[in-house]
Amino acid sequence: MSEHSQFTLLGKRRFGPFFLAQALGAFNDNAFRQGMIVLIGFHLGLAIDAVSFYAMIAPAVFILPFFLFSATAGQIAEKFEKTRLIRYVKLFEIAAMLVAVYAFHAAQIWLLFVVLFLMGLQSTVFGPIKYAILPQALRVDELVGGNGLVEMGTSMAVLIGMMAGGTLMAMGEFGATAASILVVGVAVVGYLVSRAIPPAPATAPDLKFNWNPVTETARVMRYVTKDRTIFNSILGISWFWFFGTVFTAQLPGYTQTYLGGSEAVLNLTLALFSVGVGIGSLLCERLSGHKVEIGLVPFGSIGMTVFAVDLYFARPLAATATGLGAMEFLSADGSLRIVFDLILIGLFAGLFIVPLFALVQNRTDRSELSRVIAGNNILNAFFMVISAGLGLGLTALGLSIPQIFLCVAVLNAAVAIYIYTLVPEFLMRFLSWILINTLYRIRTEGLDQVPEHGPALLVCNHVSYMDALIVAGSVRRPARFVMYYKIFNIPIMSFIFRTAKAIPIASNREDPALLEKAFEEIDRALAEGEIVCIFPEGGLTSDGEIAKFRPGVERILAKRPVPVVPLAIRGLWGSIFSRRDTGPGRMRLPRRFWSRIVLSVGAPVAPAEASAAALEQRVRELRGSWA
Repeated sequence: MSEHSQFTLLGKRRFGPFFLAQALGAFNDNAFRQGMIVLIGFHLGLAIDAVSFYAMIAPAVFILPFFLFSATAGQIAEKFEKTRLIRYVKLFEIAAMLVAVYAFHAAQIWLLFVVLFLMGLQSTVFGPIKYAILPQALRVDELVGGNGLVEMGTSMAVLIGMMAGGTLMAMGEFGATAASILVVGVAVVGYLVSRAIPPAPATAPDLKFNWNPVTETARVMRYVTKDRTIFNSILGISWFWFFGTVFTAQLPGYTQTYLGGSEAVLNLTLALFSVGVGIGSLLCERLSGHKVEIGLVPFGSIGMTVFAVDLYFARPLAATATGLGAMEFLSADGSLRIVFDLILIGLFAGLFIVPLFALVQNRTDRSELSRVIAGNNILNAFFMVISAGLGLGLTALGLSIPQIFLCVAVLNAAVAIYIYTLVPEFLMRFLSWILINTLYRIRTEGLDQVPEHGPALLVCNHVSYMDALIVAGSVRRPARFVMYYKIFNIPIMSFIFRTAKAIPIASNREDPALLEKAFEEIDRALAEGEIVCIFPEGGLTSDGEIAKFRPGVERILAKRPVPVVPLAIRGLWGSIFSRRDTGPGRMRLPRRFWSRIVLSVGAPVAPAEASAAALEQRVRELRGSWA
């Protein structure tokens, strides 16, 4: 896998125009909505009760199309060529913005809400296309970087759109004209940019269309729940929207009452959160090593909880000052702590959300991905509605805004623990990621040789006690490891091994029953389409050289012929976890910290050609002379 920067994708036609088109769409959504809020709230002379009523129903009007049309949108994105659909969506946006121009100038509130509904409909149709087109345009090792750029671009576009729409509409008698020019102009530019997006063929052109939204929604939710890991990833994505909706909904009141700030401080808090999400999204590619690393998800949830709790303690009481500008707020005591909390909540939220989207895209069948994304959008909308109800309920119970932040932080920890209990793979990958990236700098070669789907047997040389964690933390698919039962039972590490469903094994002399049970479990795992990793040497190397491969691999393949993928670890001999320092007069002490190691993956070997001797030779070639 070649090292590359995610930013190089912006210069490629297969990604750059799409990135710009989707960012312009997010910008226009929020520019229109903020302009509408300013117009209704400040320019029409409405009573405060009327303004509050419109403010409460506006999110519901925007979200309603997600419930009504997401299932249909998923079918459309699956059945038809996606680039042409994007252009149609952009033409629809231009038409909606032309209606918005009339609504702005005529001050027709009901028509503004019609446009808001149309923008929600546009987002409903575009969502499944947006996330399903990425796996078609990007390689697997680009998927995390591409998703990171999309999330960063969306986050910044939302922020800038809100600020631009609100600022222009506030320009007095010229506000409606300025806002109209902005939203129509951006819609036109978005359409022109969309014409540069290369074709993305339909993934299910023979799909039989179901026009009944109720039965199709039920079918879509069956797709969503079919795979436990994908379903819980989607629940995690929906929880991100729940968490973010509660926070952003409370920020206006928090800014005024607890920060003593003006509208400028509100814009600053929104900017800090959005910048944090953007930074976290971009960091995902570097931290994950260009692969879909779900170990970042627990890391993100922990950070979201820690800094949301700290935000409560940073300013639990109402401010004594009022009307502070941005610079006055920043110079006040304790403000920098709040600034860092908001940035870091956003940063860890970015680390949380990007790997989840990448995992859903990577593990979902291409012919079902758009419909799975549609189901995700339905759940997102449902969670956003629930979050609004929670905010209203906690406020009715008399909780202050900082206390609401604290409640959501505690809920976030509880939800995270629940999800990681249901799908231990998240937590296992997190612990593996922490251990491996603390101790080593890993470079991988040929990871794309591991099949994305179906059964396979991985064979690897055995250098240290960390070998299984290194392979588990590098290979994109979860693997079942066959390991010596005494290593399997090492305290603390055994939790990771059990969580990863490792298969303990013993020699025939030590425990013949355990040996037979291990072979049965290996065959069952392969029969179910999983990948299994074995270390055919039968133990750690005592001299750094590769020992003779034992014939157990041949027994496995005789019963279950599957492709065999050779792997070689280089650079671990001499590690404290190897046997280099077990001889007389040698102390088992670490010599290197964060040392460089390589995991090299070779081309799959057909089962008929995969003798123990042939596989041993292939692993020797992959490892070379560097132990």
